[in-house]
Amino acid sequence: MGEKVVQVRHVFVEGYVQGVGYRAFVCRWAQRLGVSGWVRNRTNGEVEAWVRGTADALDALMAEMRLGPSGSEIARLRIVEGDGNGEKPTGAFVIRKTI
Repeated sequence: MGEKVVQVRHVFVEGYVQGVGYRAFVCRWAQRLGVSGWVRNRTNGEVEAWVRGTADALDALMAEMRLGPSGSEIARLRIVEGDGNGEKPTGAFVIRKTI
C-alpha cells in the first residue's frame, strides 16, 4: 500500500525531447495517473513540468517520463521536490506555451 500524501515535483527533462510528442505523452500519462499540473517546452531545448499527486502516482509518472515516447532520447530528469513555487493546484493537467 503506497503513501497517499500529496506531493509536488518540479521536473526538467534533458535530451531529445522536443518535436517528438513528449508533452502530449506526459499529459496523457498524468491524466491516466490522476496527476495535476502542467508541462511545457523551454527555449533551451528542455521540457519542464510541474506535477502534483500522490507519491505512487508521481513515481509512476517519473518512470514514464524517463522512457518517453518513441523517437525521444531522455538524457536526464532533474527533479526538485517542494512547495511548487507559488503554483496553484487546478486539478487538471495541461500543456503550456513554450518559455
